[in-house]
Amino acid sequence: MRLNRVLLAMLGLAAALLSGPIPAAAADAPTPAPWRQTVREFAKAHFINPAWGFSHSERDYWSAKTLAAADHVVLDDDVLYAAAYLHDMAAFPPWRDDKLEHGDVAAGLIDTVLGPTDFPKAKLDAARAAIRAHMFYRDPVGPESVYLHDADALDWLGAIGVARILELVGPNGGHPTGPEAVAMIEGNLAKVPGRVVSPAGRAQVAGRKAEAEAFLAALRQETDNLDKL
Repeated sequence: MRLNRVLLAMLGLAAALLSGPIPAAAADAPTPAPWRQTVREFAKAHFINPAWGFSHSERDYWSAKTLAAADHVVLDDDVLYAAAYLHDMAAFPPWRDDKLEHGDVAAGLIDTVLGPTDFPKAKLDAARAAIRAHMFYRDPVGPESVYLHDADALDWLGAIGVARILELVGPNGGHPTGPEAVAMIEGNLAKVPGRVVSPAGRAQVAGRKAEAEAFLAALRQETDNLDKL
């Protein structure tokens, strides 16, 4: 009987809390700016690719914030959010132009998405700069540029880097084939690590390299050195 009374009292307390006023911290939480929802919905609707689609943009945003926090660097979150979600815009039709570098093209296109919104127009140039320099072979300048660059580079390494490349393998014998995908992973392992520039980013490189290298070693062993892949 005593246990029942305790349970009833706990249930009553829970009901009171759930039906009571919202705590001040939650009630005072700022509502996200409308432009962010516009950008997120745009990216989710148009950036559909297993390697550099919407989920990659989400990871880049989260990873850049995490790396900067580890380095005690304050980022302009408006600039980072816009750049992270729109940096690969030119990798997709109708915006794709294979004659030009996709970061450069995307930097010139973001006005078409952000212009009609409440995005702070004074921050457009900083967002463009971060987008132009997001690839590992570019040299980033400025905090948002540096951490988006490193987040994007790290996404080509480790387990996620392997997964992204393998997701591109043609299911009906198209390109890349399995061995071609392995060559792409090995190429990333050779080219990307030395291009990570932030302290927090560099701290992750060795672990991510080891993850990918262990996978490739096991894959070679289990496929007669890729002959039966």
